[in-house]
Amino acid sequence: MAGARLNDRLIACLGAGLGVFIAAIAGLGVQNMWPALPFLIAPIGASAVLVFAVPASPLAQPWPVFGGNVLSAAVGVTVAHLVPDQMLAVGLAVAVAILAMSLLRCLHPPSGAVAVTAIIGSDAVIAAGYMYPVTLVAANSAALVLAGYLFHLISGHSYPHRVIETPAPLPTALFREDIELALAHTNETFDISPADLETLLMTAESFASQRRSTGG
Repeated sequence: MAGARLNDRLIACLGAGLGVFIAAIAGLGVQNMWPALPFLIAPIGASAVLVFAVPASPLAQPWPVFGGNVLSAAVGVTVAHLVPDQMLAVGLAVAVAILAMSLLRCLHPPSGAVAVTAIIGSDAVIAAGYMYPVTLVAANSAALVLAGYLFHLISGHSYPHRVIETPAPLPTALFREDIELALAHTNETFDISPADLETLLMTAESFASQRRSTGG
């Protein structure tokens, strides 16, 4: 993780553990109403890695975590009803979930696993149908997001992530248009927002200018 110090890594570990614990508690509330359902979805552990280890990532923001998980679970349930072959269904569910998340701007990698669990999960999960995404998945995801918000508020990290104000451009500094052209030229997708990338490059340019002016 670029920029992560040992202290940040230890804080991320602590936060992820607490976050999953809080998500499990929320799941117990759902289990009280639907005893056959588990109290936690396994992909929430992967969601916790993003929320607590890389809280600035566009993939770790509240809407991708909550919306991506619930939407993908609903996609999984729908595909399970339409496609009887499980092997075909899991592949189709992940593909459709990625498309749906991309269109609704809530792309979240662990959600691909959420779509799969709606098809090959326990008998109780499959029997729950659409109650699975709107109860257990929603409760686990919302609790994790809330835990992330409170934890990062205390630890001093920005979550939901807000872009730090870009320093005033230097005469030789890059501009947003240059960055967007460079991103388009690479034909790749990076796990950082253009605004964060611009801020990082501008800050690096500022430090480089200071070094040049002092002869360092």
